[in-house]
Amino acid sequence: MPVESFLPGSAAALTILGMLAATYSTRLIGFFLLRGKKLSPKMQNVFDMAPGCVIISVIAPYFISGDILDLCTLIGAALLAARFNMFVTVVGAIALYSCLKILFF
Repeated sequence: MPVESFLPGSAAALTILGMLAATYSTRLIGFFLLRGKKLSPKMQNVFDMAPGCVIISVIAPYFISGDILDLCTLIGAALLAARFNMFVTVVGAIALYSCLKILFF
């Protein structure tokens, strides 16, 4: 079986990269709009947590999907996100999905 058949489809890869771009762009827009302004610690905490809340709301349905490949990839992505930046997390999640699909599915 060719390796290409185990990689996420182009639609899935584009969706993941689009989510990365959308999430990162919100950070950049916030940075440029708020640079030089002094925020209270409470407001700073709200701004720091907002992107994570959005991402969780997007991926939450996959936690109840029952597909073991999706669940393993989500757990791996969560572990990567706890330690690394978003780029490493996205690339690592795509690589993990591909490896799991090749090895077990």
